[in-house]
Amino acid sequence: MEPLPYYPRPFNLDRYLASIDERVLADPEGRRILTRLDPVLFGITYLIGHLRAEETHNQLSLSEAHIHWGELARRYVRPISDFEPGDLRDAIIAPRGLGKSTWWFTIIPMWLAAHGHRSFIAAFANSATQAEEHLGTFKRELENNQLIRADFPDLCKPAKRPTGASVADSQNMYVAKSGFVFAARGIDSAVLGLKVGTKRPDHVVLDDIEGTEGNYSPTMKESRLATMTAGILPMNNLASVTLAGTVAMPGAIIDDIAAKQRGEQYPDWVDDKRFVPRYYDIIQTADDGTERSVWPERYPMSWINTVRHTRDFQSQYRNDPMAADSAFWQGSDFKYRDDVALTHCLLSIDPAVTAKEKSDYTALVVVGYSRPEDLCVIRDAWQVRIPPGEALRARVLAILDEYPDISGVIVETNQGGDTWKAILHGLPVPVRTVHQTVHKEVRAGSLLNKYQRGRVVHAKRLQALEAQMIKFPLAGFDDLIDATGTGVTVFLKDDRKPPKSEPKSIAYA
Repeated sequence: MEPLPYYPRPFNLDRYLASIDERVLADPEGRRILTRLDPVLFGITYLIGHLRAEETHNQLSLSEAHIHWGELARRYVRPISDFEPGDLRDAIIAPRGLGKSTWWFTIIPMWLAAHGHRSFIAAFANSATQAEEHLGTFKRELENNQLIRADFPDLCKPAKRPTGASVADSQNMYVAKSGFVFAARGIDSAVLGLKVGTKRPDHVVLDDIEGTEGNYSPTMKESRLATMTAGILPMNNLASVTLAGTVAMPGAIIDDIAAKQRGEQYPDWVDDKRFVPRYYDIIQTADDGTERSVWPERYPMSWINTVRHTRDFQSQYRNDPMAADSAFWQGSDFKYRDDVALTHCLLSIDPAVTAKEKSDYTALVVVGYSRPEDLCVIRDAWQVRIPPGEALRARVLAILDEYPDISGVIVETNQGGDTWKAILHGLPVPVRTVHQTVHKEVRAGSLLNKYQRGRVVHAKRLQALEAQMIKFPLAGFDDLIDATGTGVTVFLKDDRKPPKSEPKSIAYA
């Protein structure tokens, strides 16, 4: 199935409302007919209180992103049996405060339930409390919204057992007389086999499942990723899925998907599970360079222009991982200089043992050194999937041609051993191998120390390397960091003082 793209365009609410015949909306059957295929009109008609807020002066207000979310949701009118597994998996990557939870946890689920487009929604959040609060909002509408109660009475009544007790009407599950089911869980809850009778979820919502505060370790990421990919998605591989979040933590699950949108390296699971990134920048730029807000009533450009330079704005509102907090590197750690007079230069390689689609990358980093300044300059960096043989040797030769002042090649041999010397035969410069025995996080910490002391700079913006550093240790790849650290260590043995003589490591074996 072809993904539905996002075409940024201004939205005129007055024109939209003028196209609706209010006489039809005054009749229950007319309301049901008009809203059946239009989740946006459903929200305006039945849940308008959720579309007004103090931030918009309590006036009805919609973002162009909300209109696109309605277009995405409209695909759910068709039964899931019309689609292939994984066809309907969207990752909504949007600024804080854009209404992701309001739309994807309340308005769209209510529309799906009222019109019978889906019969079982399973919703997951960072914690059970957060998920239950969303379900509580949904249930309060069923209890107190007179228009919904009048037009969809069987949705608003809990299903009853023959004894008169409710089938399920609790903090984490609701079963309606209509047969509709809504289950809410924390992402760490047991979810395998979640079903009611013979029903399994046919729509899944994952809302900010990683949270935004506290420590977030690689172990936690792997645990939640495994829960999602091996526990939640297999409940029904045809189900429509919406994963919504903000890139607040580099290298986290939502950032893995956002990396695909940015055109960066991203983990294989994103494609394996067929998630499509839907990115909504708070600043929309027209072809002529004119800027506008994605939601002018909520975020006017006058406000955006006063805060757009801050890290918090870039991280929370533009989903820029380079501006987000990180356990290791931050964007401010990268300094750029192209005026350093270099006295030495080497090519550092962290090779992969295979070039299969699921294998690690081979990293190649050009590291320069200035003896007078006792400073390393990272001149270039690549990550490639090429066979560990003549193709790799050819790539190395091309780099040596591009940087003729490279005087040696250093190769990490933790994988493959000394076979790399045989692979890199006949080079015009010496080849030296090194076996790493120090834990990678310790090596990364030592390298970061050198960055922060100003002893390592970049000759230019090295997007792949810098993105990998920002995401460490949550990212699935760290080959470029390893190659950089190996090369830098040749020249900078410690973080305290410059060497008294030429670096002995320059003499290659």
